[in-house]
Amino acid sequence: MNRPPLHALQGFVATARLGNLSRAAESMHLTISALSHQIKGLEERLGQRLFVRQPRGVELTADGQRLFDRVADHLDAIEHALRPFGMRRDDVLTVTLMPSFATSWLVPRLPTFLAAHPQLEIHLQSTINVVDFERDTDVDAGLRYGPGHWPGLEAVHLFDDWLTPIASPALIERLGRPTLETLGDFPLLGAPGGRWSDWFTRFGGKAPKRYVANFDDSETLHRAAVEGMGIVLGRLTLAWPLIDSNRLCLLFDEKLKADFAHYLVAPPRSRGHAGLAAFRAWLLEQARVYTDAQS
Repeated sequence: MNRPPLHALQGFVATARLGNLSRAAESMHLTISALSHQIKGLEERLGQRLFVRQPRGVELTADGQRLFDRVADHLDAIEHALRPFGMRRDDVLTVTLMPSFATSWLVPRLPTFLAAHPQLEIHLQSTINVVDFERDTDVDAGLRYGPGHWPGLEAVHLFDDWLTPIASPALIERLGRPTLETLGDFPLLGAPGGRWSDWFTRFGGKAPKRYVANFDDSETLHRAAVEGMGIVLGRLTLAWPLIDSNRLCLLFDEKLKADFAHYLVAPPRSRGHAGLAAFRAWLLEQARVYTDAQS
């Protein structure tokens, strides 16, 4: 018996998984007639009936189930193995990044890049999840805040981040402006220890025995400061749009360097991507301008 064609087995597996010819055909970009013809041809080659029709779809026969159990995992493995060799378009760039960094830093600057590269189509995947570049092969690069080393990825340092106390104008109007010595007497947002301890150790003053509130993520912490809940040891990258819009105010010139920095990361397969090369050059220039402005 001749080997059944791979596309017929792919159609069979898709139909078995979805239990519906129409949905399976749509997932494979085929007509229902074409998919039915493939499955019929496969049944004739094997001399076995693989599906029975039901009122709401199709169901595997016992022979169909045995075939599915034997071939489905192998087809998945072939598809996974071929993903890195898919066609790459240099005029399409997909980048993953944190939502907070997208809204506070990248998106306000992005129009200048798009204007300079009108031929480039950029896709931003805004997510708090760390992308697995081996699995998500459609993602070309990422913008990450971290220590600077991620196994299997090439990392380019963009700029450091800095921490400094910031507060809402309403809080300053209500309680006055603190000095380095009196800062601990004001309502502070955060948790005992951590970077607040570093701040008081370096710049003086006495840490409070109790902090007003703490939040799991930096963006919510900054928003609490906007609402006048207290003073936050803010990350300047996230805080600048709020400072520019006068919703938060810098209290001191002193700053602490953050533990992490901002990086552009990419897997080795993205080397030679023309769109990514243009994006990298633009990012480095934007990072230089931003760093100079913070000096």
